[in-house]
Amino acid sequence: MQDDEIPEGAMRVCLAAEGQVGAQGEFEVLAITAGEGNGWVFPEAVLRHSLALWEGVEVFIDHAEQARSVRDLAGVCAAPSWDAVAGGVRVHLRAVGPSAEVLREVGRQMLAAGKPLPRVGFSADVAFTARGREVQEIVRVYSLDLVFNPARGGAFVRALHSKGGKMTEERETSIRKVALAKEETNGQPQAEGLAGQRAQLNRYLLDVGLQAAKLPPAMEAYVRGQFDGKDFEPDQLARAIGEARRLLSDLAGAGVVVGPGRISEMYDTRDQLQAAVDDLFEAPRDEHLKSLKAHRLQGIRELYLMLTGDYDFHGGYDRTRAQFAMTTDFTGLVKNALNKLVVNTWEMLGQAGYDWWSKISVVEHFNNLNQITGILVGTVGDLPTVAEGAAYPELAVGDSPETATFTKYGGYVPLTLELIDRDETRKLKAYARELASAGLRKISRLVAAIFTQAGGLGPTMADGGTLFNATVATTAGGHQNLRTVALSAAEWDAVGQAVYNQPMLIKNAAGVYGTGPKLAISPRYLLVPRTLQLTAKQILYPSLERAANIFSDNLQRGEPGDVVTVPDWTDANDWAAVCDPRIAPAIFIGERFGIMPEVFIAGDELSPAVFTNDEHRLKVRHFLAVWVNDYRPLHKSNVAG
Repeated sequence: MQDDEIPEGAMRVCLAAEGQVGAQGEFEVLAITAGEGNGWVFPEAVLRHSLALWEGVEVFIDHAEQARSVRDLAGVCAAPSWDAVAGGVRVHLRAVGPSAEVLREVGRQMLAAGKPLPRVGFSADVAFTARGREVQEIVRVYSLDLVFNPARGGAFVRALHSKGGKMTEERETSIRKVALAKEETNGQPQAEGLAGQRAQLNRYLLDVGLQAAKLPPAMEAYVRGQFDGKDFEPDQLARAIGEARRLLSDLAGAGVVVGPGRISEMYDTRDQLQAAVDDLFEAPRDEHLKSLKAHRLQGIRELYLMLTGDYDFHGGYDRTRAQFAMTTDFTGLVKNALNKLVVNTWEMLGQAGYDWWSKISVVEHFNNLNQITGILVGTVGDLPTVAEGAAYPELAVGDSPETATFTKYGGYVPLTLELIDRDETRKLKAYARELASAGLRKISRLVAAIFTQAGGLGPTMADGGTLFNATVATTAGGHQNLRTVALSAAEWDAVGQAVYNQPMLIKNAAGVYGTGPKLAISPRYLLVPRTLQLTAKQILYPSLERAANIFSDNLQRGEPGDVVTVPDWTDANDWAAVCDPRIAPAIFIGERFGIMPEVFIAGDELSPAVFTNDEHRLKVRHFLAVWVNDYRPLHKSNVAG
C-alpha cells in the first residue's frame, strides 16, 4: 500500500489536536480526543483501540494534497498513551528534520505571545471506517501536522523540558531563559541561524495572519508595510490587524456584513458512487446529490470492475484489486439506480395514458398480506317519528362486505457476466424500463378486467349478483346498472340519470332492497375503447364537433366529465361510466410494498445463479389486490357488435 492510499472501506479526515511544546523541541501532544470532529463522532473505545497506530507517526509542516516532501518533515511521535482526564490519545513528539526549527520557533513564540494568538495548532490526518456518522475503527494514522486554522482549534498550551527522563512543567519565563542561554552558548553562527529562522517564521505568520483577516487589498498592503522585513511579536501583528478591522468597520458602517463560512453539504464515497451510477443509467439523482460533481463512468463494465476487482469474471469480490470496500456493493448501487428508472418510466407511461386507472380507483396501503375485507356501511333511509313517551325503534342499517386476496406478480431478468464484459449498459437500462412498464400495464389489465370478465358482467358481488346486471335494485342482487345502447349524447345522459337515481344501501334484507335515498351523483368519467375515443370527446367536449345543431352542446355545457381511453379493452362498442372516486369510491387497489414494482438484484459470489449460470439476477416483485366495493358509482353498456 502506498503512503497516501486510503485503506479499503475507510474514509480520511484531518482533526485538530492540542499540543505542549518544549524549548528543546520536545512536545507532548494530545493527538485526538473523543467527540465530534468534521462531522464524524469518535467514541472513546475506538480511540483506545488505536493507541498502537500512533507510534512512529511523522509530523510535517502543513497538510499536503499530494505526496509528502522530506523538506516539510518536522518531527516524529512516540510513546502513545491514554489520557483519562482529557479523554484522548497523548503522544511524545521529538523535533527532527529540515523543518524542525520552524516547529521549535512556533512553539517558543506561541508560548511567549499574549492574546490574541494566531490560529496555529496540530491536526491529525487519519483514515477510518464508519457506520453512519459514528467511527467504528481507526485503520491508519498518516501524520500529525502543524497547520494554520486546525479544524477544532488545537493549540500550544504549556512548555515542557526533559529532566531525568520525565516531562515536567516550566513557566514561560524559564523557556525564554533556556532559549537565550542556548543562543549565548553556541556563539555568533548559531545566533545568525536562529535569526534567519525567526525571519522566516515572521514572514510565515504575516502571510497567514493577513490571509485569515480577509482585509481589502489596500488595507492589507498598509498592514503588510508595517511588518514586512521586520522583527515582531505575534501580539503586535494581532493588534495591528484588529485596528485595521475597526477602521474598516467605522468607514463601512452597517453597509457590509461578513459572516463566517458555513458547511452547506457533506458527501462520502457512497454518495459520489451513487451519483455516478445514477448518471450512467440516466436516472434522476436524489435531491441532495444534484450539485455533487461525480466521476463519469464509461459503462457497466467499469463500474463492476471498480467495485468488485473481479477482472477474471469469476463472479466474486477481489479485495486486492477492488478500488472500494465490500460495503460499497455493486448490486446495491445498481439496484438503487434501476429503481429510480422504474419510477421515472412509471411517470412517463402515466403521462402517456397508462395510469388511466388512477382516475377511477382508490389506492390503499396494507401492512400485511391477509385477505382484504372491504366494508360498505348502509345509510339511514329515513328517521321514523317517535311519539311522546314511546321507545325509539331500531334503525335498519347493515353492511355489504366485499373480499379480495393479494396476488404476487413478478419474475427476473438475467444480468450475465457476458453482458457486463460486453459493456451493454443500454440493454440494462432497457431492462429496468421494461420492468416498470410491465408493472404499470399489469394494474391496467387488472382494473380493465373488472368491466370485461364474465362476458362483460364483471365479478360476482357479496349480495349474489354480478357487478353489472339489469335486475331492478329492489330485488336481492339487483344492481340496475347495465344497458345495451350504443354511445351517443342522449344515451350518455340516460346513463347519467340512471347512476344519479341509484338507491343507496340500507341493508341487504327483504323489504329494504332498493329503498335507500338517491345516490344523487352524476358520473364523472366516460370509459371507452380507442375506437370510441373521438365519439366520446365530441360528446363531452362540444367544441370538437363542428356540425350544426349539436344536441350535446346544451346538454353537456357546464357538466363535469372526462374521457378515459382504456387500452386493454378490445370490444369496439362497449363503454362504461364511473363516478369520481373522491366522492363515491367503487374500485379499490390494495398494495403491500408500494404501488410500483420493487426491483432486487441477487449477485454476490455465494449466489447459486452466479456460480451455476455466471449471472446476476434482476428480479421484480409486485403484490396487488383489486376489488369492487360498491356497484352504484359504476355503469356498463354492453353493445352488440
